[in-house]
Amino acid sequence: MELKDIQNLIKFVAKSGASEVKLEMEDIKITIKTGDEKGETTYIQQMPAMAAAMPQQAAPPAAAPVAAAPAESASEDSKYITIKSPIIGTFYRKPSPDKPMFVEVGTSIGQGDVLCVIEAMKLFNEIESEVTGKIVKILVDDASPVEFDQPLFLVDPS
Repeated sequence: MELKDIQNLIKFVAKSGASEVKLEMEDIKITIKTGDEKGETTYIQQMPAMAAAMPQQAAPPAAAPVAAAPAESASEDSKYITIKSPIIGTFYRKPSPDKPMFVEVGTSIGQGDVLCVIEAMKLFNEIESEVTGKIVKILVDDASPVEFDQPLFLVDPS
């Protein structure tokens, strides 16, 4: 399990509201506890095949670098509808590298139109629009990781 996968798991557990999650695999044991006011506690323990268990080490806290940006532009974007990511994964604007983008700025969309795909655990999930309008802004770069509830698009409903 890579560090990126562990960080995504930490973020998912924090957003889900679970108070404790334990994950044990052949070579790694992860316990994530949340719920206290100070944040979350994560213990990661590597378990070598022939040796005794290594001491527990705390994982680096997961940062949310996009938290400040929506707050600054909230007043000017208040007339727009924000389409947010329903899952954690990798955001893609095209169904495959040789195909055109699903939507561009200025594209008119309707309910059920596919806006993008988000890859999560080797599965590509089509994200469909729940609103009708026109794409005003695309907030995420292609092939970028996204978090649960992260803003992806701004749509003008008029």
